[in-house]
Amino acid sequence: MTTTTSTTASTTASTSASTTGPVADARALGLAHYAARGVLEHVLARHGITFQQQIALRAAVTADAPQTPDDLATRVQGSLKADPADVRATLDELLDRRLLATDGAHLRPTDAGRELLAAVGAETAPITARIWGGIPAEDLAAAGRVLTLVTEHANAELAALTA
Repeated sequence: MTTTTSTTASTTASTSASTTGPVADARALGLAHYAARGVLEHVLARHGITFQQQIALRAAVTADAPQTPDDLATRVQGSLKADPADVRATLDELLDRRLLATDGAHLRPTDAGRELLAAVGAETAPITARIWGGIPAEDLAAAGRVLTLVTEHANAELAALTA
């Protein structure tokens, strides 16, 4: 009986320890963001591109339709919450580097821009797999739901602050 009791107590303690842990909060979110961003920025630096340039280029590549400079700037600003003048400067940098090109009233990614994003993606894919690997699918789903809510709430607060 002593063995059964200690096994049960051990199992209960183990289960309790595995379900408790740090509570998600702004600090934990920030630490995770900056850790992952640090990895990405290390890769981007090897390709001579900044984080903001990569976000803007990706926005142009993934757009469903051709984007005007205003459309693209608005899209990037919405993602990064960056200063509009900084976003415009980033678009100019991408044009200067021929990663974006003017096509009438629109901006479009060039072949060089697409190739750069593909190279960065290929280099980061195995790193991303190691970072996210081993996390149970149900934990990823729960985290996704929480992060979506945090984003919605933060966007609403930012809109109220800037109204």
